[in-house]
Amino acid sequence: MATPTDKRLFLLDGHALVYRAHFAFINRPLINSKGINTSAMMGFTRTLWDLMKNQHPTHLAVVFDPSGPTFRNDLAPDYKANREEQPEDITVAFPYIHQILQGFRIPVIVIDNFEADDVIGTLSKQAARQGYTVYMVTPDKDYGQLVEENILMYKPSRMGNGIDILGVDEIKEKWEIERPEQVIDLLGLMGDTVDNIPGVPGIGPKTAAKFIQEFGSLENLLDNLDRVKGKNQERLREFRDQAILSKVLATIDVNVPITFDAEAYLIEDFDREHLTDIFRELEFRSIANEILGEKEEAKAPVSQQGDLFAPSTSAAPASAPTEAPQFRQPAAHAIADFHIGNTEQDYRKADRPEDRAALVKALESQTIFAFDTETTGLDATTAELVGLSFSWAAGQAYYVPVPEDRAAAEAIVAEFAPVLANPAIKKVGQNIKYDLMMLERYGAPVSGPLLDTMVMHYLLHPDKRHAMDILSEEYLNYKPIPIENLIGKGAKQLSMRQVAIDRVVTYACEDADVTLRLYHALWPELEEEGLTELYETIEAPLIPVLKNIELAGVNLNVPFLENYSKQLAAEIQELEREIYQDAGSPFNIGSPKQIGEILFGRMGVAYKGSKTKTGQYKTDESTLLEVAADYPIVKKILRYRSLSKLLSTYVDALPLLVNPATGRIHSSFNQTIAATGRLSSANPNLQNIPVRTPQGAEIRKAFIPRDKDHILLASDYSQIELRLVAALSGDEGMVKAFQEGRDIHTATAALVFDIPFEQVDREQRNQAKTINFAILYGAGSQRLMQELEISRAEASNLIKSYYERFPGLKEFMQSSVEQAREEGYACTLLGRKRSLRDINSSSSLARSIAERMAMNTPIQGTAADMIKIAMIRIDETLRREGFKTRMILQVHDELVFDAPKSEADRVIPIIEELMREAIPDLAVPIVVETGRGENWLEAH
Repeated sequence: MATPTDKRLFLLDGHALVYRAHFAFINRPLINSKGINTSAMMGFTRTLWDLMKNQHPTHLAVVFDPSGPTFRNDLAPDYKANREEQPEDITVAFPYIHQILQGFRIPVIVIDNFEADDVIGTLSKQAARQGYTVYMVTPDKDYGQLVEENILMYKPSRMGNGIDILGVDEIKEKWEIERPEQVIDLLGLMGDTVDNIPGVPGIGPKTAAKFIQEFGSLENLLDNLDRVKGKNQERLREFRDQAILSKVLATIDVNVPITFDAEAYLIEDFDREHLTDIFRELEFRSIANEILGEKEEAKAPVSQQGDLFAPSTSAAPASAPTEAPQFRQPAAHAIADFHIGNTEQDYRKADRPEDRAALVKALESQTIFAFDTETTGLDATTAELVGLSFSWAAGQAYYVPVPEDRAAAEAIVAEFAPVLANPAIKKVGQNIKYDLMMLERYGAPVSGPLLDTMVMHYLLHPDKRHAMDILSEEYLNYKPIPIENLIGKGAKQLSMRQVAIDRVVTYACEDADVTLRLYHALWPELEEEGLTELYETIEAPLIPVLKNIELAGVNLNVPFLENYSKQLAAEIQELEREIYQDAGSPFNIGSPKQIGEILFGRMGVAYKGSKTKTGQYKTDESTLLEVAADYPIVKKILRYRSLSKLLSTYVDALPLLVNPATGRIHSSFNQTIAATGRLSSANPNLQNIPVRTPQGAEIRKAFIPRDKDHILLASDYSQIELRLVAALSGDEGMVKAFQEGRDIHTATAALVFDIPFEQVDREQRNQAKTINFAILYGAGSQRLMQELEISRAEASNLIKSYYERFPGLKEFMQSSVEQAREEGYACTLLGRKRSLRDINSSSSLARSIAERMAMNTPIQGTAADMIKIAMIRIDETLRREGFKTRMILQVHDELVFDAPKSEADRVIPIIEELMREAIPDLAVPIVVETGRGENWLEAH
């Protein structure tokens, strides 16, 4: 912390920051095991801690609005009358946030009859006169009127975009005014819909800024209305009194009855015990560690590992270590009450042939057991096996070490191969796909019912995190040993093979033991929620299919990418030359700071945004797109960035991901990431390859068959989500269009614009296409207005006309929302659920987001289920029928196969039929289109 002589005072607008934090997570809220939405508490605490850690305040206070009305309500009863009722989750958050501030020993200020901005304004002026540099921490634009030499606005980071610190120059530039206090005059003219400050109807920010630039103040403008021409003069005359009242309402009162007390706001040491309790209750993990620190506490003894079937754990074999392995106890703020140091367990090592034989025999007599693999890395296609752990009874587990020598390791694994392949024994795992891949690479394929606790929890709570340690804390009240306790982290991180064997025994056995207990906790919940069939028929059978896809991998044409890299580099270099020419001198195009100085400083490109905390112009994509149409150099900079990202993210990066052992790329396909049920891919993320640009699409040429005797097949569902919404809604117009084989977007345009099908032009079809997908994803007139670049009225009329022509679709959307309101979740055709806790929220924003999810979850989720079923049946059929064709990629609604050329004609009809019939008896035909080619682009 800084010393008091620095005199840096930070005043936080509590209500504004709490609301901001809550809505920052609105699309994916943070819900703890008690069902509490902790988004606001987490976001507020993160903002506070980042500020304390990075800005080194000497003095700090948080100001909240009073619960009752303020003096402005006496001036205008309608002031803030249009504000919604406070969201329920924010109401729950405030008491916790006050507790957190109490733990930080930060004063909380509330003054009756005055808003937080009045209190902050008063304290800021007083403190600045006493030599303090004051930072008003708020996202609220109204505070700009208070800014002066030693009073600054501090806007916290949001979505990773960094903080903004606005001084006098930034406020003047942002609002296009001469003095910060003129912000009040602007607000008097243009009003503020958030606070129900009316302003003058028809006068927006640009017109208001123009008037204040010319007249200096609202009063001077109103005294010289004869100099104002046209409609604006009429508006100003008619709403003169309203404008004056609006300015009064927008003026922050700096004479609140409060006196700045430096001693009261001085930063103190935390009340660690209090913060420990509140963080533990809220289930804050990472930020609790960061703030409170992981102190080295007394080592927690754990039981020694004995021979496999020794009479008790105290009877250690000759091979046991002289000391039991030690692990750090969890920190005081750990969420769970139990851990390795305060529970009894029977964890044993099986490292001798006779021990392994006894273990195999014991496993063969079980109907269910959990197992886990310990390896040297996270990539199942390159890691080496270090050991296996097994558990079939709570608190009891066994660990089998595996040597580094591959032949010796495979020999040991072979001893367990029959029991692992036994189809009658259920196998439990956490992220079991990884273990299946490891064991198959070591010659022991796993068969039998697969019970993956990670996938189970995903089905129950798709929006939550599914890591084993979090599940263990939530369901078992037990904190597992962190992996960092064994291998460390950072530059000095070890491989698991480098860890002392007896430490690995405890860690690995605990993994298997906890996983087994999690299964017994999760399965009854799956049964209660009616999700067992979905698990058993889709998610579980999909696990080995994804394992097969990942192990198969895809061939990559590295020389092609190397050549393409040179082409892109040459194009980038030419763009660089042109940009330098337009700018008049060379500069670092990779430097946002230099781009800002060149464009907005030297070249005078229009700039509306605020600057960063270091005084830099923002040069992100959205900022540059605003001016790109008027400035060719900006277009070139955007293109330069796009090609540079393409080059670094894909063209140069993909060859580095080629597995040296197989010569192929093995992307990882995740079934527990997207809450919609969709699969996602990583390392590389194939779904993010920008195929809509020619340069991005070119990358697909690098994905090729395994050899000259093979060919790539790409089978793609055609407009699957539109077909599903037609089938689910039963809308006659949409169903008829698909049944007649008509282009759905042209058919939509014909109906919406009330013209013959044959007369629909390209622009009308494109508009109809945009409307189709906007409606599909629950977008409103605002989104349509932006995408089609039309007025809000035109967008509203298009949506109205659309629903008039497709009444069945409108009824389906409405019934989906109503059903979600009654049940609290949205559901797919096959029973996949997504909880919608905000579907009945008093907050229109939270509610509208939940309503959109209620509308599109049945469509997106059903499409996800459909392609998963197709993948399962295709993989099974190809292997059962002895085909050599292999599924190698799944991207969106597309499946890619590496097929012998001699098989292509035979497998294509099989693949297409299985995809079409994944969900039978739909009201519309499902169309699958298959291409073939010497590369992915050609096949697609």
